Amino acid sequence: MDKTRRRKSGAAPGKAAPGKAIGLAAFALSVALAAAPATAQTPPAGAVTEEIARVTGRAGDPVAAFYQRTQQQPAWLRLEQVESLAAALQTLPRDGLDPADYWDGPDSLREAFARSRRASAQARAAFDVRATQTLLGALDDLQRGRLDPGEQVAGWETPRPARTYAMSRVVDAVRDADVARALALARPDTAAYGQLRRALAKYRALARRARQTNTPLLPVDGAALRPDDTGEEVAILRRRLAYWGISEALFGDPGTYARVAARAPDPQRFDAGLEAAVKAFQRRHLLDEDGVVGHKTRRALNAAVGPRVATLRVNLERARWMPPVTARKPGVWVDIAGYRMHYTRPSGERWSSKVIVGRAGRETPVLHSVITHLTVNPTWTVPPTIWREDALPNIRRDPGYLARRNMRVLSPDGTRLDPQSIDWQSPGNVMLRQAAGPGNPLGRVVVRFPNDQLIYLHDTPSRGLFNRDRRALSSGCVRVEGVRELVRMLLDDTGSDYRLDMLLRRGKSDRNVYLPRRVPLALVYLTAWPSARGEVVFRPDVYRRDAALLGAL
Repeated sequence: MDKTRRRKSGAAPGKAAPGKAIGLAAFALSVALAAAPATAQTPPAGAVTEEIARVTGRAGDPVAAFYQRTQQQPAWLRLEQVESLAAALQTLPRDGLDPADYWDGPDSLREAFARSRRASAQARAAFDVRATQTLLGALDDLQRGRLDPGEQVAGWETPRPARTYAMSRVVDAVRDADVARALALARPDTAAYGQLRRALAKYRALARRARQTNTPLLPVDGAALRPDDTGEEVAILRRRLAYWGISEALFGDPGTYARVAARAPDPQRFDAGLEAAVKAFQRRHLLDEDGVVGHKTRRALNAAVGPRVATLRVNLERARWMPPVTARKPGVWVDIAGYRMHYTRPSGERWSSKVIVGRAGRETPVLHSVITHLTVNPTWTVPPTIWREDALPNIRRDPGYLARRNMRVLSPDGTRLDPQSIDWQSPGNVMLRQAAGPGNPLGRVVVRFPNDQLIYLHDTPSRGLFNRDRRALSSGCVRVEGVRELVRMLLDDTGSDYRLDMLLRRGKSDRNVYLPRRVPLALVYLTAWPSARGEVVFRPDVYRRDAALLGAL
């Protein structure tokens, strides 16, 4: 059975069709239910107990916990309660979820409720328990994610968020016919989740508007547009920015300016206000924030807004997985697609830095581990992929390659070999190791954590690469801007007696320094996430992972 679609068929039959008429039909249904004897409408507790036993198969099942709070009594006795559940399900798209995954079938909730009232006690009990399953399934998906990240993401090892909402408050919400209140109990209360949720509403509205309008595109091969430029392309630029929701790029009715004896701004002039709007767009799309509309910015402006809705749905699901990662104190997490690293110190203070991650084809993996130690003045043993795909072809082309890079050739047991004695067309089982020093790609310090893929955080001599807006440039490891500051904090926060400056001055190669306490670390992949300014930033899906997750949702 496909676990990722666990409630598509297992929750309960009967999807409430959007916009279902509640006029005369609803009135007739209400009258019929009111006229039926109360004893005929309420299933006995014994029937509910039997139904619970039939559908729950493990200790701690939330359905069983729900009915413990009702003392095994039925919960869905009034039409207004059922209507409240139906209305609450129709709000789930705001969280990127599909109501049909919770109640799908030929009957709406109202119709199924009415039919159960006219049927046997067992049928009434079955409806009651299915309605509870429907609600609790939605609550679980809101709080813990619809999908199990361990089944969806290779390397994901952190447990799913715990079920923390109070079941007694859920029961109270059902009793009060306020199921929306129950959903609010389960919905993640993190700032990031709320910002993504608001962004989803915004981009859905932009997509609807885009379908009703025809906004011209900027010529893709045009010259870069800069402040003080003039012309028709500037006017198109304003319209493209408005298409993306940056409405301040457009001017109002020019007639307004005439009525107040003011001069209307020229829509074909690239003024300071338009420059600010361009920079806002660039920030939100992980582009260099220079206010210049070059090739990359033109392409981003000309893209369709509709696919952003899918991107936000996918990342809302990822956000539902994230609380155990982001709440750790201390804890490090690397936002791979956002090219950022975040460290939460024991005090709650947060430190962030730019990172360089693996390029497509040499991806930085999603993984969860703990930082155990540091290596100061490291040598670099060339990883197998780089050895096979980069180093060996270079050695074959260039006999001086090894000497210029201060690399030694070693046997598997570490014995030094003479490069001249090796047939580089068929070198066999040898290793390359680069000496510590200014040219070493690991820089002066490496942050180590157990993993099977030889991934670590490290320094780099190529610091100019941090100035790029998109930094998927490495062979899988993570280069950290300001890694020495990170190391100093790790030493301080774990109670180490070592000081980085002293270790660097001693100059000994491959000096391993173990932390007194391990620090949790996670590498995660997020293609839309709020920045420190609270703006949701869209990142390129450089590893092409969004489509598979969207399909599973």
